[in-house]
Amino acid sequence: MQIDRELDARGLNCPLPILKAKKALAEMTSGQVLKVISTDAGSVRDFQAFAKQTGNELLHQETAGPNYVSVLKRR
Repeated sequence: MQIDRELDARGLNCPLPILKAKKALAEMTSGQVLKVISTDAGSVRDFQAFAKQTGNELLHQETAGPNYVSVLKRR
């Protein structure tokens, strides 16, 4: 999977990972892919809801040690 931009949101608590991802996606073009790395366990559920609400596609989520990774495709 090609990642166009990576956002490090480790150490940030809700809602900051979502807000930073929203800002990053706004700067990207349609079809580009954003990878967000967070340490907030709530971000998994938050990104699922965010994708549904905004129309951006949630391509992948995984837990990697203390990190939660979400990959979104800009609508």
